[in-house]
Formats: sequence, C-alpha cells, structure tokens
Amino acid sequence: MRVSPDDHLTIGEIVRRTGVSASALHFYERKGLIFSERDGGNQRIFSRHMLRRISLIIVAKRLNIPLSDVAEVFATLPADRAPTHMDWQRVSRVWKKQLEERRRAIENLEHELTGCIGCGCLSMKACLLLNPDDALRDRGPGPVRLQEPGVAPVPDPSAPKGPPRTAHTS
Repeated sequence: MRVSPDDHLTIGEIVRRTGVSASALHFYERKGLIFSERDGGNQRIFSRHMLRRISLIIVAKRLNIPLSDVAEVFATLPADRAPTHMDWQRVSRVWKKQLEERRRAIENLEHELTGCIGCGCLSMKACLLLNPDDALRDRGPGPVRLQEPGVAPVPDPSAPKGPPRTAHTS
C-alpha cells in the first residue's frame, strides 16, 4: 500500500505514531506549529506530513530549542501542502546555523567555566563569575560577563592600583 504525504491520520493515530499526547498536539496546533482539519463526523484529522513537523518539534525540545524558534522556522513552510525537499533544505540550513552558534556558545562557556571554576582560585582579576561590590547590578540579572562575550572582568576594588607586579627570579 502506497502512502501519500496528504493522506489523513486521526489524532489517535498521530498519538500512536509520535508518542506525543493529544493535549500536546492541541497545544502545538494552537501555537500554529501543526494544522488539522475536520472530517465529515467533525473528528480532527491531520495530513500525514504533519508527522515530520511533530518529529522536528520532539527533536527541538530535546535540544532545548524554544518552540518560538520552531514556530519562526515553520512559518516559512507551507501549511496547506506537504513541504518540498527544497523547503526542508531551507529549514535545515537555518537550523544548522543556529545549532553552530549554540555549539560555539557552549564551547565558550565550557572554556570560561573550566578556566574560572576549574582552577579553584576565584581570581578577582580573571574570574568572570565574581561581581565585587555588586558593580554589575545595573547591567542585568545573572552572570553578566559570561552572558556578554568579550566583557572584561570588573577590577577588584581592594587590589593595589598601578601596573601588575611581576615576580623576579635571581
């Protein structure tokens, strides 16, 4: 039996195929991520191609991609027909770029945490987590310097002024 992306599946069939609860499907539908129609008996039915959208939602959730980002990408896909190979390639390029950016951010965070917390020194000169005298309070919540790449650490107000001292060996 040959299937078509435009074949219809009941909500029960979608639940069984995807493992996603009916209430979650209703939520995704309200958010415009998936679409359904009504059959002659007023039962909700989904085009088979919605399976791919739902699968991508599942993957995005696993990767902590916000549903708003998924909705933004899905907004570029046709709602009334199965997306073409070119449609999916376009979406894939967008997500690949986003995932590369997230990977770089995670690698930068790993580097900062390894360098700062891993050394155990909690250096007032180098540690991006410390906030002496709450100097960053007006810049927003959280670890501001870790959230803003390239921001230099706040100097320790109790540190001696002037050029850094260097150790001399004889």
